[in-house]
Amino acid sequence: MIDKIKQLEKISRQLEPIAEERLKLRETVIDYSESFINDIEKSKAYNITTDKGSQLLDYPIKETGLSIEKIIELLRFNVDRPGLNPASGGHIAYVPGGGIYPSSLGDFLADITNRYSGVFYANPGAVRIENILIRWLCDIFGFPSEASGNLTSGGSIANLIAIVAARDHKKLSAKNFHKLVIYSTSQAHHCTRKSIKISGLYETIQKDVPMDDHFRMDTVVLTELISNDLKNGLIPFMVIASAGTTDTGAIDPLKEIAIICKSYDLWFHIDAAYGGFFILSELVKEKLNGIELADSVVIDPHKGLFLPYGSGAVLIRNAKWLYDSQHMQANYMQDTFDDIDELSPADLSPELTKPFRGLRMWLPLQLFGLAPFRAALSEKIWLCRYFYREIQKIDGFEVGPYPELSIMTYRYMPKTGNADEYNLDLIKRVKEEGSVFLSSTTIDGSVYLRLAVLSFRTHLSTINKCLEILRELTK
Repeated sequence: MIDKIKQLEKISRQLEPIAEERLKLRETVIDYSESFINDIEKSKAYNITTDKGSQLLDYPIKETGLSIEKIIELLRFNVDRPGLNPASGGHIAYVPGGGIYPSSLGDFLADITNRYSGVFYANPGAVRIENILIRWLCDIFGFPSEASGNLTSGGSIANLIAIVAARDHKKLSAKNFHKLVIYSTSQAHHCTRKSIKISGLYETIQKDVPMDDHFRMDTVVLTELISNDLKNGLIPFMVIASAGTTDTGAIDPLKEIAIICKSYDLWFHIDAAYGGFFILSELVKEKLNGIELADSVVIDPHKGLFLPYGSGAVLIRNAKWLYDSQHMQANYMQDTFDDIDELSPADLSPELTKPFRGLRMWLPLQLFGLAPFRAALSEKIWLCRYFYREIQKIDGFEVGPYPELSIMTYRYMPKTGNADEYNLDLIKRVKEEGSVFLSSTTIDGSVYLRLAVLSFRTHLSTINKCLEILRELTK
């Protein structure tokens, strides 16, 4: 038996490379990452290839491995070459993610040390960092001292946590789910509807509240809907407002909605995944007035703080509401029960095993301070306003509402032919050119193009390049 154990140990120790081997691995990876960043300005935002990374299929997992050089080669040509380059400043479609460099160092350290940030007992420091970040978020959004929240993998899980917390806090009975009413607009992000479904509330009545001409919720109609539903024996439950919609960047009238929710005892949830961090910019901070009155708010640091994908957050007005919804004990974890200096993230979310994702956020905030983040957010607002002005100087383009944040809609109106078909074809031709990446959407049955400025690498030269491409392609 001893011989067998020693034989297996010799093979398994391959998983612990010695210092020289680690150095080679690290230098090869760092060299590639440096070349990727150094060439980012010359790289396409979207690259159409015929192979679409298919070479990866030629390398199935086997008993023996490949060299790090071969692995990097596979990544270079099959992952980082075809399709969308989310790291590019030319990514001005959808809502761009971030990827600031110090966050990668935070992830590197978190992965190397493998710190567990789920339970305070296991790693007080890691949990303190995550709780410090949650407290900071609560403070900038004006939440009370009893508020708390959780760092999540993104807005989808954050919205799910908030909706489940609302369901549990309101002590809703399954027998009444078919009478519950949830109010939002047709511009609400589809992940909120997905969260409603996953949370078991798929039988609820989901009503789209009409909007004004800037795609903001009509609060007069909202009040009428709630009043009529009560008269008809329904149970108004929740209003989901948006602080920066994905399609148009619209901000619902948050303060007015908060007053309505309080009057009728509805849970007030705000999806601010895209727009929330613009509260750091004095340019638009007032537009988010009322967010401090919400029962729950979702924000995405991988958007407005430019962190890598997989960085979301949910805030709940009272930590007890979230704890009562998510906390669960297990006998094998009995040693952790008495250590209550800090709330444990595992008690505030569905996750028990979770990465130390707080380090990717804490490290750059400590390193840079808030000033460059504020400046970058304000820059993106001004870039969108600049595009709004300049695109109208190109003959044939019309624009949607003036941008509230850094997203706007526009489209080209050809002198002949179908405008929708033309704009879809225009998007295709922009993608083929590849320097910038744009997206389209359909609003009230018409196709519009979208500009979404949020990549930390998007600057004035990027927007001018986009305008130049659109000018050339519509001649």
